[in-house]
Amino acid sequence: MMNRMIRPLCLAALLLVSSMAAFAQDKVVYHVADAATQALAGLRNVKNHLDTDPTAQISVVTHAQGVDFLMLDAKDRNGNPYEVAVQELAARGVKFEVCEITLKNRSLKKEQFIGEATFTPSGVVRLTKLQMQGWAYIRP
Repeated sequence: MMNRMIRPLCLAALLLVSSMAAFAQDKVVYHVADAATQALAGLRNVKNHLDTDPTAQISVVTHAQGVDFLMLDAKDRNGNPYEVAVQELAARGVKFEVCEITLKNRSLKKEQFIGEATFTPSGVVRLTKLQMQGWAYIRP
């Protein structure tokens, strides 16, 4: 009788451990509100994060002046296009989200952004929801 009880318990423990491993994946949101002071460092941080932990799930949420590095033809202070770094990170699974409230307030159009940019109704609400879902918050 004891063997009958141990086997299901072992199976349940194995399932629990394997499901916990799935939840152990890092989920991180990087918050960019000012492209001039945060974008270059943020992109470098995200790359380093993935180089160290390739399984991390990462989203970069932008609003206000932070959306600027995701615009077509945007360049960093050295004259290098941001788009190349964004494309490389997007190919590694990073999501880049642009606040639609910022678009409205700054009279910007979705067509002014690179193809890797996705849009969220509110950057601040998106940051809040991700944190409530257990995502770690980083502001480079």
